[in-house]
Amino acid sequence: MNRLIIFLLAASLLVMTGCGVQKSKSSKPIIKTGVTPQADPEAAVIEFENSGAYGSVKIELYSNIAPEMVKRFKVLAAQGFYDGTTIHRINDSVIQGGDPNSKDADPSNDGMGQSSLPDLRAEFSDIPYERGIVGAARSTDVNSANSQFFITMKRVPGWDRSYTVFGRVIEGISNAATIQGAPTDRAGGSPERPLDDIRIKTIKIVPR
Repeated sequence: MNRLIIFLLAASLLVMTGCGVQKSKSSKPIIKTGVTPQADPEAAVIEFENSGAYGSVKIELYSNIAPEMVKRFKVLAAQGFYDGTTIHRINDSVIQGGDPNSKDADPSNDGMGQSSLPDLRAEFSDIPYERGIVGAARSTDVNSANSQFFITMKRVPGWDRSYTVFGRVIEGISNAATIQGAPTDRAGGSPERPLDDIRIKTIKIVPR
């Protein structure tokens, strides 16, 4: 009898554990609403190799909105992960970077890379995607933000509540606009890749 009771308890635990995993996989991302973004004590400064043409961009970080993405961005910046990567995508809505694949000579794999760290869960909010907002790029899986980031260059309502907002440009939006206007490699088959590399020299985390 004791063995039967132990077996039934073990079976019940396995079923409950299995149901919990399935529920986690199918659950929708939680959207943080009604929270005013507060600038982190530290900011990020993106410095470009061709500083004469592109200058720098300073970003305030919203750790109260997206703590995990802000932490990831700081960690990768401190490691020098972004040094030498390029802005691999530009269009009338966005400039995007943060892909380690963009360091190599093969443009066909740009936009497909990430760090060796685990993907992050969505940290969605109701902060609207307006000019200057910094978001975390991802794949079709909402829980796949990793290292890539983008700067929004105009109001894009379709991105609201669908991509993690983790910062905003507070200095250098005109430099981002200069990058946005760079010629793209249309003849090479990529309508959004800059014709000439726009390479990040470093991203520094500094006191705000």
